[in-house]
Amino acid sequence: MSSRHHIDDFMRGRIIGKIEEGRKITDVAREFDITHSVVSRLWKSFKTTGMCSRRHGGGRVRSTAPAEISSYQQKGTGAPQLSRWQISFLLPQESRSPEKLARRLRGGGLYARRPVVCVPLTRQHRTARLQWCREHHNWTEQDWACVLFSDQSRFSLSSDCRR
Repeated sequence: MSSRHHIDDFMRGRIIGKIEEGRKITDVAREFDITHSVVSRLWKSFKTTGMCSRRHGGGRVRSTAPAEISSYQQKGTGAPQLSRWQISFLLPQESRSPEKLARRLRGGGLYARRPVVCVPLTRQHRTARLQWCREHHNWTEQDWACVLFSDQSRFSLSSDCRR
């Protein structure tokens, strides 16, 4: 048998047509490589409703409006350092369900992540580092061989590992 998939309206019409010709449900199911129960339910539905098209829109209606969903996603992309819990406090009180927020963020392609903790650098730190780099950018290996870093600091280029 084939894998689970929806039958398009054209195929449904062909199946109903074969059964209306007088063919058995088992033979039609075998011909189209569909399970007997699917063809049987299709025929039963056709007899009661007179239509063979599939009903769309089943399921519970979402309680969040599209504008609210986009506001979730904007809050998530606008502040990548915030966790889901922190983002929930930026939203109105009635929208603070963490599960709902997680689903809406995942729908926008934003998945769970841990906020990056970095050592905050001020403008003065950055300018001092840049000045030092410009002064030492043309040093040779012999010049650097005379340098001894003695403070035993641990350097990490990506984030603070809290060590």
